[in-house]
Amino acid sequence: MSTTTNFKRIALVAVAALGLGVLSSVPATAASSGITLTVADGTSNIVGGKSDSTNAATFTITGLLGAGDSLIAYVTEKAKPAAESGTATTVVPVFYNLDSSSPAVSTLTIESGNASDNITFGYRVQDSLAAFASGSTFALSGKGALRASGGTSDTVNASLTGAGIRLSSTADANISSKFGLQLDTGLSTVRTPGTYTYTVTVKLYEKAFGAATVNVTTYTKDVNIVIAALNYQTVTIAPGSTTAFIGTATAATSDASISALATASSTAAAYVRVNTYNSTGQSKPESITATISGAGLLSFGGVSGTSLTVAGTGSSDISVLPDGRAGVSTITIATTTRNLPAKTMTFYAAAPATLVASVSAPIANVGTNSDVVRVTATDSAGTNWAGTLYIYASAAADATVAGAVRATAAASAVSCTAPTATQPAHVCPVTGNAVGTAKFKVSNYATAALATAAASGAEVTSNEVTVTVNANAIATVKVEFDKATYAPGERARIYVTPLDSAGKAVGANTYANLFATGGISTASALTFAGSTTTADSLTAVSITTKANSSSTSGARAGSMEYTVYMPTSGGTVTLSATGGTSLPVAGRVAVTASATVTDSGAAALAAVNALSTTVASLRTLITTLTNLVLKIQKKVKA
Repeated sequence: MSTTTNFKRIALVAVAALGLGVLSSVPATAASSGITLTVADGTSNIVGGKSDSTNAATFTITGLLGAGDSLIAYVTEKAKPAAESGTATTVVPVFYNLDSSSPAVSTLTIESGNASDNITFGYRVQDSLAAFASGSTFALSGKGALRASGGTSDTVNASLTGAGIRLSSTADANISSKFGLQLDTGLSTVRTPGTYTYTVTVKLYEKAFGAATVNVTTYTKDVNIVIAALNYQTVTIAPGSTTAFIGTATAATSDASISALATASSTAAAYVRVNTYNSTGQSKPESITATISGAGLLSFGGVSGTSLTVAGTGSSDISVLPDGRAGVSTITIATTTRNLPAKTMTFYAAAPATLVASVSAPIANVGTNSDVVRVTATDSAGTNWAGTLYIYASAAADATVAGAVRATAAASAVSCTAPTATQPAHVCPVTGNAVGTAKFKVSNYATAALATAAASGAEVTSNEVTVTVNANAIATVKVEFDKATYAPGERARIYVTPLDSAGKAVGANTYANLFATGGISTASALTFAGSTTTADSLTAVSITTKANSSSTSGARAGSMEYTVYMPTSGGTVTLSATGGTSLPVAGRVAVTASATVTDSGAAALAAVNALSTTVASLRTLITTLTNLVLKIQKKVKA
């Protein structure tokens, strides 16, 4: 706001009409005449929509003001943008005195104040405009704006605050006073774009000499203040910013892998969050069309179906409901301005059709083992089944080694972890009890009694698997490459495996000093995949072995792996290490491992020699064929 502008800010509100008028007792010498009210619309398009005299709406009062007469001016809200209707007041007009022409301007502001504040030329808002002619002074009764309670036609409407302008002179005066009208920034820094229309009312109070009555002449004109939309307020959608994500809860920010029970329900199994933004990242509404193919229904705003067109809010969650069918669902989302990538989820039947088990940890420890058996479950349609599975020892003899026989109460049954996006199989834990082997089965029922009841279909069990428990102490450590021969620069894996006295691997564990100081050493120029130098990686003496193997990472159950890249020149790569204090004294010996990197020069020479041999053979063959052709030609001529 300009700091050089001489103004009085006086808060006004919708349909607020205020004024100051103190009728002078000085005898009039001339009647007021030629009073004219002119207006000019204003705009507000600066940042934040703040008020400023340079773009205010204006009204000008000109004419001859008789001595002792008074002019009062006030505004009344007439129209505003629809978004402002029915809401609490967020915009307040204020007056600016844009010039200092004589006579002097008296201004009244009704605003929040303390009990000690006095307002000169004041009047109680509930009184009629004519009632403040005495110019009495009064004090606010407490904090808070004065509010009207109704009254005559000149009374400010109920529950509104306001302000007015009074012009008066003790002598006849030609006036030309210009005032600005702008929207205040006091209540809100955000303006709803659109047109705000106010009626400017000017009332002339004239009292003839010796007369007991006051004549009131009213002049009115409408004036507009246009608020232009700021960048962040624009409702124009930026299609490139529109997103859609599927998740198990509302307001998803990334896509999730979802499997849900197909049994029909009004409870959502998933939600698709559709965000539509303008160029500055503000949520703005846009029409959305969503369609589902396969199992399931879509729902939004209480309406469900396989295809919905909805009025998006800028951040809209469309529910995906199960409809009793199993299978993969494909959900396509399109807005008015963009087609989005399809989303998928899976609905599975109430019971599985097949369970295929495999041992993920070939060697279990005595005690808790979280990932020992994995089960791939599918329903009758071949859809991955994500319900709850339970693991149990096949017989009492098996339970002495690991796990327990089938539970008699569902609460004590051992359940498997449901599939996830990174692990699509059920993962079943096993508790090791003693060294040995044990057989296990997996079922979709917690107990035999529940299986007999078959509330959700017949019981399905997995193929029987055997789990090995090895709690023996380690006796030695083995270091080895994953291959015997490598090409120059080829990736290689080095495995470190603790072994028991029988030379068998044991369960996953951490050994603080499996190697003596220095760890594994080599004279070859190995490049370590996870570091800049070989020494940074292979010199570790503390080793943690893996419980599960992985074809992706190269992990091997019972071992720790290093990923390295072999030298680019040929030769033999040798690794050396000495067993550490985590091993018994007899095991603290030197261990080695070797692999060969083929010599690139020798390989090239061998290739050239092989090519030469091939060429010689071809020449011999060509000569033989040529001689044969010549013989045939001679016979033909004969």
